[in-house]
Amino acid sequence: MAIKIESAVNVNQILFCTDPQVSVGVVVDSTAGTEDEATGRTIEKAGTPLNGDLTARNTAFVKAADTTNPAVGVLLHDVDVTDGDANGALLIFGFVNLERIDTTTAALITATRKTELAGKVTFLK
Repeated sequence: MAIKIESAVNVNQILFCTDPQVSVGVVVDSTAGTEDEATGRTIEKAGTPLNGDLTARNTAFVKAADTTNPAVGVLLHDVDVTDGDANGALLIFGFVNLERIDTTTAALITATRKTELAGKVTFLK
């Protein structure tokens, strides 16, 4: 993995309040992202529910696509996965403002996902 620096990028802050919150570093799977037509880059958007093993090292986290793969948290910031798996931050406890999440990503936060994350991540408007 390489460090990539971009200038003039505004970080999308999805938290309703920044304290209290707990996030952990994870590797985001490169197959999880969606291509951004404006830039041609593949981006996994902040607020995406992810599934993975929090106790295992070096395992990639993927979108929580169905009930057999429950969400363990939501992606805290956008992650560029154009060039392969990339580092990201997974929110495992906190309060998310649904108004700050991309509409396509907000559709991934279903009642099932909210139930899986109940007591960990709370979604507010």
